Amino acid sequence: MSSLTREEVEKVSLLARLRLSDEELTTMTEQMSQIVSYVELLGEVNTDDVEPMAHAVEQHNIFAEDVPHESLPRDAALANAPKRDDECFRVPAVLGE
Repeated sequence: MSSLTREEVEKVSLLARLRLSDEELTTMTEQMSQIVSYVELLGEVNTDDVEPMAHAVEQHNIFAEDVPHESLPRDAALANAPKRDDECFRVPAVLGE
């Protein structure tokens, strides 16, 4: 079974924009290697008679019905806005004037 190198984990952490200490890199290298080994082990299971599926449990129409209801009052919607006026959220212009 293959294991990950420290350099591979450093590259993954760079791509994920994670700043890991030397100790964290060592820990993550060990843990991620165990995960990769486990996934390789799963590849050995005979799945010839198993039909592919998106979910482990069959699900039908899991969405709630779209029913109109009273909206949130404007003051409540704007209560935690970092910048606002009497009616709207205030955001920096992105398309110019």
